[in-house]
Formats: sequence, structure tokens, C-alpha cells
Amino acid sequence: MIVHSSLKSLGYVVGGVQAVVQALLDALGPEGTLVVPTQTGDNSDPSGWRNPPVPADWWPVIREESPGYDPSRTPSQWMGIIPETVRTWPGAKRSAHPWLSFAALGKNADVITAEHQLDDALGDKSPLGAIYRLDGKVLLLGVGHDSNTSLHLGEWRQDSPPRGPHGASIRQPDGTSRWVTWTDVLEDESDFEQLGAAFEESSPVSIGHVGNATARLMPQRPLVDFATTWIAKNR
Repeated sequence: MIVHSSLKSLGYVVGGVQAVVQALLDALGPEGTLVVPTQTGDNSDPSGWRNPPVPADWWPVIREESPGYDPSRTPSQWMGIIPETVRTWPGAKRSAHPWLSFAALGKNADVITAEHQLDDALGDKSPLGAIYRLDGKVLLLGVGHDSNTSLHLGEWRQDSPPRGPHGASIRQPDGTSRWVTWTDVLEDESDFEQLGAAFEESSPVSIGHVGNATARLMPQRPLVDFATTWIAKNR
């Protein structure tokens, strides 16, 4: 089960984030696997930064001086405290993508994080594709479909999705850093709320409350199949 979350939306929780992560693991049980996004937005090409942008004369310095991505060292950014807690939980595994990584805990953690192709960041050769093959689920815990990363797999499956250059710093075995560039799909979540609403009109989504938060639980495979068709028709 891949979880997108907002701890703040839950309200007061006895035990805080540790209790939430433990509750998710307890609910999944020994045969389950908890997956979270652990993206590192600052480890991307500065020429594309918008919030905020940085001067062009900074770009080569950032590329040269950024510490290389290391699954065990590099913290997630802007994903929230729940994913960061999962990332540092004993036994957690993390995928190798320097910008759009995922962390996993549980039975299939190794399988889910083992393959994460640089130029297929949110495609079938990523943890999202592994979750699809395992027929996993998606939990939106206090967040909307604009945070539903599995919808991106529908983008990657388009016949000719828009592509563009990407870059990131990667940590080498000797401890040095190297800036690498590649071409991949240009992700766009601007219509994900609309897409998610359309999915909910025709598909089984369990909606309830956890604390003060609205939670949505859905099967990932039908979600991705729907998104693939919907994007092809509506974009």
C-alpha cells in the first residue's frame, strides 16, 4: 500500500508520527508492505526551479556543489513527516532514483525498491510499476488526488508523452558527487483532482475519517488503468 499523507490533518494523535506509522504497519500485518514517496526536490536541475527560482549564474554552482543523492543519507523534501519517518524506520528500503525515490517497509520492500530506472522515474520500471504488478492499494490520508503519485504512471503509459531534460547529483562509491542528466516524461498533476473525481464516480473508493482527516483507500491497478485512458482522452 502506497500512502500519501498529512500528519497535521489528523489533529492530535497520542504518540504523534511514530504512532501513525506503527498503526499503518500493524494494519498491513506481516504480509503487507508500506510504501511512501521520499522525493528530493532540491536535487533537481535548478534551471527548472520556480518556488522560488534562482539566478542563472547560480545554476553551475548548484550542479557542481550539491551533495550526491544517497538513499541512506539524503532526507526527503516536502513529502511530510510521515514519509521521512518511514524512510528512517529500521529495516526500510529506498529506491535509487536521485529525485523521485520511494521508501518501503515490509515483506515486498526489496522487490518494490529494487528497480528504479533513471529515465522511467514514475513509469513501469519504478516502484509505482512494482506496486501495480503486486496489485497494491493507494491510501490518501488527509490529502487529495493532487498528491496521488500513482496517477503519474498513467502519464508515463501514454503513447507519446511530453519529454524533457532532467538533472541531479548522485553520490559515487568513493564518496564524491557527480551531476548527471537524462531525458524523461515531464510530469503534470494540474488536472489530477479532476481525474481523481472522475475515477471516484465510477470505481470503488472507500472514504472515511481518521482523526480529523478524510481518508481515501483505493486499488492502484484500476486507478492507473483509468488514469491512462482518461489522460489520453482529456489532454
